[in-house]
Amino acid sequence: MAKQDSHCCGKDEVSNRIFTVPNLISFIRLCLVPVFLVLLFNGYDLMATFLFALAAGTDWVDGQIARRTNTVSKLGQLLDPAVDRILMIAGVAGLFLVGRLPLWIIALVLVRDLLLLVGGAILLKRYQVRVAVIYAGKVATTLLFVGFAGLLLNWPLLNGLGVIDAVWLPGFSSELYSWGIWFVYAGLVLALITTAYYIVVALAKVRAVTRTQAGAHAERR
Repeated sequence: MAKQDSHCCGKDEVSNRIFTVPNLISFIRLCLVPVFLVLLFNGYDLMATFLFALAAGTDWVDGQIARRTNTVSKLGQLLDPAVDRILMIAGVAGLFLVGRLPLWIIALVLVRDLLLLVGGAILLKRYQVRVAVIYAGKVATTLLFVGFAGLLLNWPLLNGLGVIDAVWLPGFSSELYSWGIWFVYAGLVLALITTAYYIVVALAKVRAVTRTQAGAHAERR
């Protein structure tokens, strides 16, 4: 999924505009989150899956529009990934509450997304540093969204491999499971790899900013 903050080559002019088409799409995606949860909790699996897929899929749309119409904005760079994280958190929380996703996956996704949200905000506010989303990160998010959509649809259900007697590992146990769990596993592995990359890059940028500030302070003295 193309993101407004992932066109990282410096070719897109970033504006201070608020009312842009990409930002409107991001806001609509945000508004779909509570509707999706209401549908899920009331047993409307097909409609909940459709709304979740719509909210996830239109992330690509707003990124393309922002790039092709030169409407990349500072608000969009913050809003677009934030909506992705909120949608991700709503998806895993909803699936857990309806009993289709084990707790350890919930914890892993929530901790990672909170780390990206809070860490990104701190970097931007304190050091004026932003780590651009890389392609592997977008692939990881896509895999997770596809997996969650499969779990939301909850059809067809398949027989587990039965290689381990652990209900907390859907697909590997003998219990019935949704095909979406394999996409979730793949997305988690790639997400952890990209998170490690983001941390390394963020630390390098912070050290560079700190050295620059220290040099400027020494020159003033």
